[in-house]
Amino acid sequence: MKVRKFVDSVAVRVSAGAGGNGCLSFRREKFIPKGGPDGGDGGRGGHVLLQTDINTDSLIALFFSPEQRAPNGGHGKGKQMHGRNGRDLVIKVPCGTEVWDTRTEQRLCDLVAPGEEFLVARGGKGGLGNPHWQTSTHQTPFEHTDGQPGEERSLRLELKLMADIGLVGFPNAGKSSIVSKISHAHPKIAAYAFTTLNPIIGTVIYDEYNRFTVADIPGLVKNAHEGVGLGVRFLRHIERSRCLAYVIDMSGSEGRDPLDDYTTLREELKQYNASLLDRPAVVVANKMDMPEAAEHLAEFKRATRLKAIPVSAVSGEGLEELKSRLWKIVRRPA
Repeated sequence: MKVRKFVDSVAVRVSAGAGGNGCLSFRREKFIPKGGPDGGDGGRGGHVLLQTDINTDSLIALFFSPEQRAPNGGHGKGKQMHGRNGRDLVIKVPCGTEVWDTRTEQRLCDLVAPGEEFLVARGGKGGLGNPHWQTSTHQTPFEHTDGQPGEERSLRLELKLMADIGLVGFPNAGKSSIVSKISHAHPKIAAYAFTTLNPIIGTVIYDEYNRFTVADIPGLVKNAHEGVGLGVRFLRHIERSRCLAYVIDMSGSEGRDPLDDYTTLREELKQYNASLLDRPAVVVANKMDMPEAAEHLAEFKRATRLKAIPVSAVSGEGLEELKSRLWKIVRRPA
């Protein structure tokens, strides 16, 4: 069986623990006749909480375990012994996880900060023991209550990666090569389309004290919003990015026109989420070491009047300028 290494959307059913039952008991000890009621209360059922964890980068654990249940509370006992509370179930999720209620289609929360918690299912209250019904005229109560059931919820968790810069481009435009050169990430690089099947985040060390992150997502093609290629669902992972970098194969080595590539990328982003077009953006003119790249770049600038950054992931040309340009955007106040 082929194991999925990256899961960014999963359906899960969570069940909080039921409360323990209250106890019906009377004190019976030597030399203490008519000791009275002494049944203890039941314990609370365990809550179910989601907690972000910086060491968790996928929802794969929940993909293989979609049923999550917290322990029940303990039953009350004689001598007014309180039942133990059920242990809370804490589910670790990546930073950037959205939580949706599948029944109401309501977004319950957006977990962004490390260590952030959200209570998704509350444990049931414990039942009451018979001492709660003792009065001056009711000395031997037989009443007691059972614990309440815990909450149950059907959820959909969707992961949107947290990265400062989102790279967008056609397959084989060189996104992964650039990420491998400016960061410590090691994405798969090969001379065929769609080598990047899952989003990858790389951390760029700008100087001794400053760093930022870049997200490399699978390549877009024309009509991706209609399901062509790998589709557009991976675009969710750049929705949180402060800046988009359009990586264009300026050499035209794949038989495409660079200007058409840029126009198509913008159109696919518009079809997915038009607000992405309003993000700060830079154009990265890659493969400038190739023949005709300089001529294509000049034509591209005349047509768009954009200041594209010429780079070559092979020779390293322009990569320092690219890092500097991206850092200036990242450091701007949000």
